[in-house]
Amino acid sequence: MGSGPAPRRATAACAATALLAAALLACGPPPSASDAPAPHTTSPQELCTTLITHWAGVVLDAGQDRDAVGLDYQAMGLSGDQNEILRAVLDGARTEQRTRGPAAAREFTAREGARRCAGHYRSGTPTGGPW
Repeated sequence: MGSGPAPRRATAACAATALLAAALLACGPPPSASDAPAPHTTSPQELCTTLITHWAGVVLDAGQDRDAVGLDYQAMGLSGDQNEILRAVLDGARTEQRTRGPAAAREFTAREGARRCAGHYRSGTPTGGPW
């Protein structure tokens, strides 16, 4: 029984145990459900506003032609009512773009899109009939 090196088997086992312990300590306790942020549900009004401002920007960037994008309202993911909102917003945005520039047109689409979508979805569902 001398003071020579430890047998290889014991050293490898100690190293593996140390690595496992370090890994477990580094991970910490698993997160609980109360630590997770609450999921956000997009309201119909928010979705409408996002769609209107997005597509108004795309159409304005494409030029003066109403069909410059080459998509109909269904391909854009819009309902018939949302398409009417988009058309009304674009009419005002084009006037803004001609008189005050592209930045004013973008501000108009965001403001007017939000206003019109809020009115349309004021009860949480579209007002009017199903079509």
